[in-house]
Amino acid sequence: MRTQLITIFVLMASVLYGQVLDLQPELGTNLDFSPEAVAKFNSPEAFEECSMVYKKMNADGRNWEELTKEEKNILKYCDETKESIWATEGGGCSWYCGMGPKNIEASSSLASQGVNTYSPTNAHDFSYKTAWVEGVKGYGIGEYLLYKFAAENPRINTIKVVNGYVKSQSAWNNNSRVKKLNMYVNNELFAYLNLKDVKAEQHFSIPAIGNGDRANYDALKKKGDWTVKFEIAEVYEGAKYDDVVISEIFFDGLDVHCFAAGTRVLLANGTESNIEDLTNGQEVMSMNNSTGKLEPSEIIELASPTHSNLVELTFTDGRTVVATEDHPFYDGQRWLSLNPNKTQADYTFGEVSQLAIGIKLQTIEGDIELASVKRIPKPQRTYTIVKLSRNRTFIANGIVVGTEELRIIIHSPSYTE
Repeated sequence: MRTQLITIFVLMASVLYGQVLDLQPELGTNLDFSPEAVAKFNSPEAFEECSMVYKKMNADGRNWEELTKEEKNILKYCDETKESIWATEGGGCSWYCGMGPKNIEASSSLASQGVNTYSPTNAHDFSYKTAWVEGVKGYGIGEYLLYKFAAENPRINTIKVVNGYVKSQSAWNNNSRVKKLNMYVNNELFAYLNLKDVKAEQHFSIPAIGNGDRANYDALKKKGDWTVKFEIAEVYEGAKYDDVVISEIFFDGLDVHCFAAGTRVLLANGTESNIEDLTNGQEVMSMNNSTGKLEPSEIIELASPTHSNLVELTFTDGRTVVATEDHPFYDGQRWLSLNPNKTQADYTFGEVSQLAIGIKLQTIEGDIELASVKRIPKPQRTYTIVKLSRNRTFIANGIVVGTEELRIIIHSPSYTE
């Protein structure tokens, strides 16, 4: 916690005093696309091994950060929300449920070679198999990718970079990789991203960029587009080619997480209402996690963004809940979600554990077991309670779930102006 507070203070001071951030990445799991790894991904063998890890996690009360390196390596072969090992994002709702860049450009691109293309959109197609390659002679210093976002696009607080040509070990070794990217927000230098020479996702945490004043959606849409540019500043030289390759640059952030319309919310008077019909000032039933008792609580804030790629959770008693993958659920003792890292990072929950098939969640009638998780790719308008006058929970389809009050982040109102 002390380290996190120091990091937040340094980021805040750097931005407030106009200094360019000099950032080091947090490394994700190493990327392995060997034939053996491709065959094992989401196989019955992999799911059996993952099930053992999940059971041990829940028995020990550990979260993702507390897993061993070996356990994390086992879990990378299991992801029911991903169609293949090449997908960077699962089908469960992510930050992209809210929108995503409207356009991606590059200063140059290498000409296509046979079936292989190297366009700027390859750096944001959610596939590890494709890549953007700059198209000038030499090592591409000064070449860039430019991402354009609509005014109302959700804010960004994490940059994810997949450096080099990761589709195979030979492509990785032979081509050059980026050592440092200069990051610009609306053409103003914002940060230096110092990349490691490794085949892994590299995550950079940044103060939120985008439009922070989101109370008036119509006014928000009238603000101008905003841009983020990534410029090659230094490179790691390839063994055979000077072409500089970036497989993917994508994002995570704020402002996107909810339930589908039709979700039934328990009101304080004992009746139920569809979540889309709730209003500020209305009283819902909330569970006091300290006492385990239900208490009436007034709605202070609601949200209703449009999402795609939601997940449908089905339980052993037949009931279903459609939600984003990072929405928090309660098992009577702790919070859980399908994406605990994101839940814990974005919302005011101290610790969040991994939700998986077989885990029992708390309802107002008793515990129920999660039986399956299914992707729903069709876009939907979704809804949630952001804040209540008391407690952190409400009852959705009989299940105890959490409100979605964002973690307090100290920064300027907007880094887009």
